[in-house]
Amino acid sequence: MSKDLPQPQQSEEVDLGQLFKLIGNMFDRFFKFIGGIFYKLFLAFVWCVFFIKKHFIKLVIAGVIGIALGMLLEKTSEPVYKSYITVKQNYSTGENLYNAISYYNDLVKQGDILTLENVLDVEDNEAASILDFEIESVISENDKLKEFDAYLKELDTTLAKTVEYKAYLKNAKDYNHKYQQITIKAKERNNFKAVFDKIVENINSNDYFKSEQTKDIVELKGEKLTLQDALKRSDSLQNTYKRVLEKELDNKKGSEIGITFEGTNDESKTKEFELYKSDLELRQRIVEIDREIADKEDIIEVISSKQDSGSIDNRKELFALSVSPEIFYGLVIAALTFLVLIGLSFIKFLEKYKNEI
Repeated sequence: MSKDLPQPQQSEEVDLGQLFKLIGNMFDRFFKFIGGIFYKLFLAFVWCVFFIKKHFIKLVIAGVIGIALGMLLEKTSEPVYKSYITVKQNYSTGENLYNAISYYNDLVKQGDILTLENVLDVEDNEAASILDFEIESVISENDKLKEFDAYLKELDTTLAKTVEYKAYLKNAKDYNHKYQQITIKAKERNNFKAVFDKIVENINSNDYFKSEQTKDIVELKGEKLTLQDALKRSDSLQNTYKRVLEKELDNKKGSEIGITFEGTNDESKTKEFELYKSDLELRQRIVEIDREIADKEDIIEVISSKQDSGSIDNRKELFALSVSPEIFYGLVIAALTFLVLIGLSFIKFLEKYKNEI
């Protein structure tokens, strides 16, 4: 039996050797696969470089034609005028505001000028000249970070640790941001101040928001009255305390008196200072309430505008960038020419295998 004992060890060594060999082959195939992908990408890049080099003159001519076309269209087409305002939302009106702008746009697209006139209370020619309504949030990256930090402070500590900034941005809605910019584009140079005022008025006259506004203002005014009453009591208490101090000073006939009470961490404060500090806090809160009431007086309010007669805006959107018509048409026609040339090259490549089908 002792002669048979080493045999399992030899079998285990063979099995381990095969396992390591299998793992090595797997890694080898994996790295060859990755290397093959990079090699093919490199070949595709080289092919594109030589393809562009071969057709460079054609692409340049297409770009020049596009630029010339853009210049021609800019001179011959009707100008587009743009006017805008920036509003501040003091309540959560964003979804309602965005829905209203979407509704106005639908009326423009449907050509329902009569309904648009009635809704916005404008003249027939002004309503007919409107081409588009736009709305977008006005917020910087720094403001987004501040809002994210404020959002985390509202959550439980354990839950806040699980929330990532990217996930927050993905779920955040543009209409929730406080500042929004509303834009009107039109065919004629009109003064759209009345239109913007009507858009704001339609939100300010919403029954739900008016009810919330009334409740908030009543609550704030009630808190202000309570604080003012507390402030009067504090002033009265300070006056009483001063009279007590003066009386004690008279009794001591000018002797030095230190009136304190015990505090924590060897820090002592006079009662007079505590009363003074409380008085300052009450006054500061009253100032804050006055500011809150002033903010609540308008559900949304206009903070900046360019409403005079609009400004010419013939720029085009290309990959979320605003570019001039010359650049837009130059790039578009050059890109279309590039795609056509690639299509012709692909068809020519397939013709090589036509006889094999």
